[in-house]
Amino acid sequence: MANDSHPTRSEVLNMHMSEFWSGDLGLTLVTISLVVLIFVITPLREAGLPGRFFFDIIMVTLMISGALAVNQSRIATALVVVIVFAGAVVLGAGRIHPTPFLLQFGSILSTVTLLLYLRIVLLVMFRKGPVTWSRIQGGVCAYLLFGMAWASAYQFLEQRYPGSIQFVTAPLDIDQLTSKLTYFSFGVLTSLGSDIAPVHPFARSLTLCEAVVGQLCPALLMGALVAMAMQSRSKS
Repeated sequence: MANDSHPTRSEVLNMHMSEFWSGDLGLTLVTISLVVLIFVITPLREAGLPGRFFFDIIMVTLMISGALAVNQSRIATALVVVIVFAGAVVLGAGRIHPTPFLLQFGSILSTVTLLLYLRIVLLVMFRKGPVTWSRIQGGVCAYLLFGMAWASAYQFLEQRYPGSIQFVTAPLDIDQLTSKLTYFSFGVLTSLGSDIAPVHPFARSLTLCEAVVGQLCPALLMGALVAMAMQSRSKS
């Protein structure tokens, strides 16, 4: 009877993860990791320097902890955890044995994983409570995850239909391909443009969709946060 009054180890773990994600620390670490991964590690990997593996582990850990902390069904949580682990395994295997199937399947899983993680960030961002700096960081995370997800989709398309995207200098390996497509994706998302051009009809369609999302996403996210702030202020 006495043991029933004490929380179980899993309940304590879930409580700690919920506290971690309900404060500023969770989204702060995600934001820092994404910024370093996109703007530092990815270009360094194109140059042949190591360093991405450490941040990949951090991102996988944050994804799993976020999936366990947000308010969703057990099936959805299990699905996210399985896809994250499967994506990590397939991407690792693709680097060791770069077969077309593993590379393409890894790109698909990477796209799905990033979109699922985007969902987790949005769930944390729009949870009940006052609008804080953490929610603004969630908007930044969502925007960066959009760009990374589209980069993975471009990568699958280029691997499935070589020549779908035209480069000034052709990538020599998977790291250069990832870096160039990440640059291209964020150039489209921010309407900056780049020296890389979509050639395949599917690539052009993806580019147009990303350009539209890049214009609408910041306005919608910031508008939603402003509405939440006004609603919470009116209630107080």
